[in-house]
Amino acid sequence: MTLLDNGTSEIINPDTYFQTHTPSRTLIEDEIRVKEFVNKHHEAGRKIVLVTSGGTTVPLENNTVRFIDNFSAGTRGATSAEYPFIISVVWICGYIWGGINKSEGGINSSPYDPYLLLVNSKYASKMKFVLEKYQEFKKNETLLLLNFVTVTDYLFLLRSVTNIMSVLKENAMYYLAAAVSDFFIPAQKMSQHKIQSDGGLTLTMDQVPKFLKPMVTNWVPGGFIVSFKLETDPALLVDKSRLALMRYGHQIVIANLLTTRKREVVLITQDSEFQIKLTEDEIAEDKEIESKIIPELVKRHYEWIRNASHTGL
Repeated sequence: MTLLDNGTSEIINPDTYFQTHTPSRTLIEDEIRVKEFVNKHHEAGRKIVLVTSGGTTVPLENNTVRFIDNFSAGTRGATSAEYPFIISVVWICGYIWGGINKSEGGINSSPYDPYLLLVNSKYASKMKFVLEKYQEFKKNETLLLLNFVTVTDYLFLLRSVTNIMSVLKENAMYYLAAAVSDFFIPAQKMSQHKIQSDGGLTLTMDQVPKFLKPMVTNWVPGGFIVSFKLETDPALLVDKSRLALMRYGHQIVIANLLTTRKREVVLITQDSEFQIKLTEDEIAEDKEIESKIIPELVKRHYEWIRNASHTGL
Protein backbone atom coordinates (compact mmCIF):
# COMPACT_ATOMS: atom_id res chain seq x y z
CA MET A 1 0.00 0.00 0.00
CA THR A 2 1.20 3.48 -0.81
CA LEU A 3 -0.17 6.01 1.65
CA LEU A 4 0.82 9.00 -0.47
CA ASP A 5 0.79 8.83 -4.22
CA ASN A 6 2.62 11.99 -5.22
CA GLY A 7 6.08 10.70 -4.24
CA THR A 8 7.32 14.14 -3.23
CA SER A 9 8.19 15.82 0.04
CA GLU A 10 7.24 19.45 0.46
CA ILE A 11 8.71 22.19 2.63
CA ILE A 12 5.74 23.90 4.28
CA ASN A 13 5.73 27.51 5.43
CA PRO A 14 5.11 27.81 9.21
CA ASP A 15 2.08 30.07 8.66
CA THR A 16 0.61 27.57 6.21
CA TYR A 17 1.16 24.80 8.74
CA PHE A 18 -0.99 26.52 11.35
CA GLN A 19 -3.69 27.33 8.78
CA THR A 20 -3.97 23.71 7.63
CA HIS A 21 -3.75 21.87 10.96
CA THR A 22 -5.93 21.72 14.03
CA PRO A 23 -4.66 22.34 17.58
CA SER A 24 -5.47 20.05 20.49
CA ARG A 25 -8.81 20.45 22.24
CA THR A 26 -7.03 21.61 25.40
CA LEU A 27 -5.17 24.53 23.79
CA ILE A 28 -7.60 27.26 24.85
CA GLU A 29 -7.64 25.98 28.43
CA ASP A 30 -3.82 25.79 28.40
CA GLU A 31 -3.59 29.38 27.12
CA ILE A 32 -5.77 30.61 29.98
CA ARG A 33 -3.55 28.84 32.52
CA VAL A 34 -0.38 30.24 30.95
CA LYS A 35 -1.74 33.80 30.91
CA GLU A 36 -2.65 33.60 34.59
CA PHE A 37 0.76 32.15 35.47
CA VAL A 38 2.75 34.65 33.41
CA ASN A 39 0.75 37.66 34.62
CA LYS A 40 1.19 36.64 38.26
CA HIS A 41 4.96 36.19 38.07
CA HIS A 42 5.51 39.12 35.70
CA GLU A 43 3.73 41.45 38.13
CA ALA A 44 5.94 40.08 40.92
CA GLY A 45 9.05 40.90 38.85
CA ARG A 46 10.11 37.26 38.46
CA LYS A 47 11.84 35.70 35.49
CA ILE A 48 10.23 32.71 33.79
CA VAL A 49 11.82 29.87 31.87
CA LEU A 50 9.97 27.75 29.34
CA VAL A 51 11.28 24.18 29.39
CA THR A 52 10.20 21.77 26.64
CA SER A 53 10.94 18.05 26.81
CA GLY A 54 9.96 14.70 25.41
CA GLY A 55 9.31 13.35 21.95
CA THR A 56 6.57 14.26 19.47
CA THR A 57 4.51 11.57 17.79
CA VAL A 58 3.60 11.69 14.09
CA PRO A 59 0.15 10.21 13.38
CA LEU A 60 -0.33 8.11 10.24
CA GLU A 61 -4.13 8.47 10.19
CA ASN A 62 -6.48 11.33 11.06
CA ASN A 63 -8.43 8.92 13.28
CA THR A 64 -5.15 7.82 14.77
CA VAL A 65 -4.39 4.18 15.41
CA ARG A 66 -0.78 4.14 14.27
CA PHE A 67 1.94 6.73 14.73
CA ILE A 68 5.70 7.16 14.46
CA ASP A 69 7.58 8.09 17.62
CA ASN A 70 11.18 8.89 18.56
CA PHE A 71 13.34 7.59 21.38
CA SER A 72 13.08 10.61 23.67
CA ALA A 73 11.77 9.98 27.19
CA GLY A 74 11.97 13.67 28.16
CA THR A 75 14.59 13.20 30.86
CA ARG A 76 16.77 16.14 29.77
CA GLY A 77 14.00 18.66 30.28
CA ALA A 78 12.56 16.91 33.32
CA THR A 79 15.92 16.78 35.06
CA SER A 80 16.68 20.38 34.13
CA ALA A 81 13.42 21.57 35.68
CA GLU A 82 14.60 20.16 39.04
CA TYR A 83 17.58 22.50 39.22
CA PRO A 84 17.53 26.10 40.42
CA PHE A 85 16.85 28.35 37.44
CA ILE A 86 15.97 30.87 40.22
CA ILE A 87 12.88 31.65 38.17
CA SER A 88 9.41 30.23 37.66
CA VAL A 89 9.02 27.39 35.18
CA VAL A 90 6.48 26.65 32.46
CA TRP A 91 7.20 23.04 31.57
CA ILE A 92 5.80 21.61 28.33
CA CYS A 93 6.39 17.87 28.28
CA GLY A 94 5.37 14.99 26.06
CA TYR A 95 3.38 12.11 27.45
CA ILE A 96 5.54 9.07 28.23
CA TRP A 97 3.90 6.00 26.77
CA GLY A 98 3.79 2.90 28.95
CA GLY A 99 4.93 4.52 32.19
CA ILE A 100 8.40 5.70 33.17
CA ASN A 101 11.33 3.87 31.66
CA LYS A 102 13.09 1.57 34.14
CA SER A 103 16.47 2.54 32.74
CA GLU A 104 15.94 6.16 33.76
CA GLY A 105 16.80 6.12 37.45
CA GLY A 106 15.32 2.74 38.32
CA ILE A 107 11.75 4.05 38.32
CA ASN A 108 8.66 2.24 37.06
CA SER A 109 4.91 2.60 37.44
CA SER A 110 3.17 0.02 39.60
CA PRO A 111 1.22 -2.64 37.66
CA TYR A 112 -1.53 -2.32 40.28
CA ASP A 113 -1.74 1.45 40.61
CA PRO A 114 -0.65 3.71 37.69
CA TYR A 115 -0.30 6.66 40.10
CA LEU A 116 2.07 4.75 42.39
CA LEU A 117 5.78 4.81 41.51
CA LEU A 118 8.11 2.00 42.47
CA VAL A 119 11.64 3.26 43.09
CA ASN A 120 14.86 1.27 43.20
CA SER A 121 16.29 1.71 46.72
CA LYS A 122 19.55 2.91 45.17
CA TYR A 123 17.72 6.04 43.98
CA ALA A 124 15.43 6.58 46.97
CA SER A 125 17.28 9.58 48.40
CA LYS A 126 17.45 11.25 45.00
CA MET A 127 13.76 10.70 44.41
CA LYS A 128 13.00 12.11 47.85
CA PHE A 129 14.86 15.29 46.85
CA VAL A 130 12.96 15.48 43.55
CA LEU A 131 9.57 15.02 45.22
CA GLU A 132 10.40 17.62 47.86
CA LYS A 133 11.42 20.03 45.10
CA TYR A 134 8.16 19.32 43.30
CA GLN A 135 6.15 19.98 46.46
CA GLU A 136 8.07 23.24 46.88
CA PHE A 137 7.17 24.24 43.31
CA LYS A 138 3.51 23.45 44.00
CA LYS A 139 3.47 25.34 47.30
CA ASN A 140 5.04 28.44 45.76
CA GLU A 141 3.06 28.06 42.54
CA THR A 142 6.25 28.44 40.51
CA LEU A 143 5.70 25.47 38.19
CA LEU A 144 3.08 25.16 35.45
CA LEU A 145 2.94 21.79 33.72
CA LEU A 146 1.43 21.35 30.23
CA ASN A 147 1.35 18.24 28.05
CA PHE A 148 1.43 17.38 24.36
CA VAL A 149 1.36 14.19 22.31
CA THR A 150 1.72 14.91 18.60
CA VAL A 151 4.08 17.26 16.78
CA THR A 152 1.06 19.42 15.90
CA ASP A 153 0.02 19.63 19.57
CA TYR A 154 3.55 20.72 20.43
CA LEU A 155 3.91 23.39 17.76
CA PHE A 156 0.56 25.04 18.49
CA LEU A 157 1.34 25.00 22.21
CA LEU A 158 4.85 26.37 21.65
CA ARG A 159 3.54 29.25 19.56
CA SER A 160 0.83 30.11 22.10
CA VAL A 161 3.08 29.94 25.16
CA THR A 162 5.89 31.95 23.59
CA ASN A 163 3.47 34.63 22.37
CA ILE A 164 2.06 34.95 25.89
CA MET A 165 5.54 35.03 27.43
CA SER A 166 6.76 37.69 24.99
CA VAL A 167 5.62 40.35 27.48
CA LEU A 168 8.61 39.30 29.62
CA LYS A 169 11.08 40.31 26.89
CA GLU A 170 14.67 39.57 28.03
CA ASN A 171 13.43 38.23 31.39
CA ALA A 172 12.31 34.99 29.74
CA MET A 173 14.49 32.03 28.85
CA TYR A 174 13.37 29.40 26.35
CA TYR A 175 15.04 26.02 26.97
CA LEU A 176 13.96 23.91 23.99
CA ALA A 177 14.93 20.34 24.89
CA ALA A 178 11.95 18.60 23.24
CA ALA A 179 12.86 16.15 20.48
CA VAL A 180 10.71 17.58 17.68
CA SER A 181 10.05 15.28 14.75
CA ASP A 182 11.80 16.36 11.57
CA PHE A 183 9.21 14.76 9.27
CA PHE A 184 5.44 14.42 9.32
CA ILE A 185 2.43 13.64 7.15
CA PRO A 186 0.17 16.68 6.58
CA ALA A 187 -3.41 16.18 7.73
CA GLN A 188 -4.80 16.57 4.22
CA LYS A 189 -2.55 13.76 2.97
CA MET A 190 -3.30 11.27 5.72
CA SER A 191 -5.74 8.41 5.51
CA GLN A 192 -8.94 9.38 7.34
CA HIS A 193 -9.37 5.95 8.90
CA LYS A 194 -7.13 3.12 10.02
CA ILE A 195 -4.76 1.95 7.30
CA GLN A 196 -5.69 -1.61 6.42
CA SER A 197 -2.94 -4.23 6.73
CA ASP A 198 -3.52 -5.86 3.35
CA GLY A 199 -0.04 -5.38 1.92
CA GLY A 200 3.15 -3.37 2.21
CA LEU A 201 3.15 0.26 3.31
CA THR A 202 5.09 3.08 1.68
CA LEU A 203 5.20 6.48 3.36
CA THR A 204 6.24 9.80 1.86
CA MET A 205 6.71 12.41 4.57
CA ASP A 206 7.09 16.17 4.40
CA GLN A 207 9.59 18.18 6.42
CA VAL A 208 8.27 19.77 9.60
CA PRO A 209 8.61 23.57 9.21
CA LYS A 210 11.52 25.12 11.08
CA PHE A 211 9.94 27.18 13.84
CA LEU A 212 13.04 28.64 15.44
CA LYS A 213 13.23 31.43 12.86
CA PRO A 214 9.71 32.83 13.44
CA MET A 215 10.18 32.30 17.16
CA VAL A 216 13.36 34.42 17.18
CA THR A 217 12.11 37.12 14.84
CA ASN A 218 8.39 37.34 15.60
CA TRP A 219 7.19 35.39 18.63
CA VAL A 220 9.81 36.37 21.24
CA PRO A 221 12.35 38.73 19.63
CA GLY A 222 13.68 39.83 23.03
CA GLY A 223 13.96 36.37 24.58
CA PHE A 224 16.98 34.28 25.52
CA ILE A 225 16.66 31.10 23.45
CA VAL A 226 18.57 27.86 23.99
CA SER A 227 18.13 25.02 21.49
CA PHE A 228 19.61 21.53 21.36
CA LYS A 229 21.38 19.69 18.59
CA LEU A 230 21.67 15.91 18.84
CA GLU A 231 23.84 14.01 16.39
CA THR A 232 25.38 10.54 16.12
CA ASP A 233 28.35 11.63 13.97
CA PRO A 234 30.95 13.70 15.90
CA ALA A 235 32.21 15.23 12.66
CA LEU A 236 28.85 16.95 12.08
CA LEU A 237 28.01 18.15 15.57
CA VAL A 238 29.74 21.53 15.88
CA ASP A 239 29.30 22.58 12.25
CA LYS A 240 25.56 21.84 12.29
CA SER A 241 25.18 23.66 15.60
CA ARG A 242 26.91 26.73 14.20
CA LEU A 243 24.77 26.54 11.07
CA ALA A 244 21.66 26.60 13.28
CA LEU A 245 22.90 29.70 15.11
CA MET A 246 23.64 31.44 11.83
CA ARG A 247 20.32 30.43 10.27
CA TYR A 248 18.02 31.25 13.18
CA GLY A 249 19.90 33.95 15.10
CA HIS A 250 19.26 32.73 18.65
CA GLN A 251 21.73 32.72 21.54
CA ILE A 252 22.93 29.18 22.38
CA VAL A 253 22.93 25.69 20.93
CA ILE A 254 23.67 22.85 23.33
CA ALA A 255 25.39 20.26 21.18
CA ASN A 256 25.42 16.63 22.29
CA LEU A 257 26.13 13.20 20.87
CA LEU A 258 23.64 10.38 21.34
CA THR A 259 26.15 8.08 23.03
CA THR A 260 27.62 10.65 25.44
CA ARG A 261 24.74 13.11 25.94
CA LYS A 262 24.44 12.36 29.66
CA ARG A 263 28.15 12.89 30.29
CA GLU A 264 29.21 15.83 28.13
CA VAL A 265 27.78 18.64 26.03
CA VAL A 266 29.14 21.72 24.29
CA LEU A 267 27.50 25.14 24.70
CA ILE A 268 27.97 26.90 21.38
CA THR A 269 27.37 30.62 20.85
CA GLN A 270 28.05 32.87 17.87
CA ASP A 271 31.65 33.38 19.00
CA SER A 272 32.53 30.66 21.52
CA GLU A 273 32.45 26.99 22.50
CA PHE A 274 32.24 25.89 26.13
CA GLN A 275 32.45 22.22 27.06
CA ILE A 276 30.58 20.88 30.07
CA LYS A 277 31.68 17.43 31.14
CA LEU A 278 31.22 15.16 34.12
CA THR A 279 34.34 13.77 35.76
CA GLU A 280 34.70 10.04 36.43
CA ASP A 281 34.06 10.70 40.13
CA GLU A 282 30.90 12.65 39.33
CA ILE A 283 29.68 9.84 37.08
CA ALA A 284 30.34 7.31 39.87
CA GLU A 285 28.28 9.51 42.22
CA ASP A 286 25.38 9.59 39.72
CA LYS A 287 25.72 13.34 39.28
CA GLU A 288 23.59 14.68 36.44
CA ILE A 289 25.12 16.88 33.81
CA GLU A 290 22.10 19.19 34.03
CA SER A 291 23.42 20.25 37.46
CA LYS A 292 26.27 21.90 35.55
CA ILE A 293 24.31 23.07 32.50
CA ILE A 294 21.68 25.05 34.40
CA PRO A 295 24.00 27.29 36.51
CA GLU A 296 25.98 28.12 33.37
CA LEU A 297 22.80 29.10 31.51
CA VAL A 298 21.55 31.16 34.46
CA LYS A 299 24.85 33.06 34.47
CA ARG A 300 24.68 33.68 30.73
CA HIS A 301 21.05 34.74 30.94
CA TYR A 302 21.94 37.38 33.56
CA GLU A 303 24.70 38.63 31.26
CA TRP A 304 22.17 38.78 28.41
CA ILE A 305 19.76 40.83 30.56
CA ARG A 306 22.55 43.19 31.59
CA ASN A 307 23.61 43.71 27.99
CA ALA A 308 20.01 44.18 26.89
CA SER A 309 19.50 46.93 29.48
CA HIS A 310 22.66 48.66 28.26
CA THR A 311 21.51 48.57 24.64
CA GLY A 312 17.95 49.62 25.45
CA LEU A 313 16.32 46.42 24.17
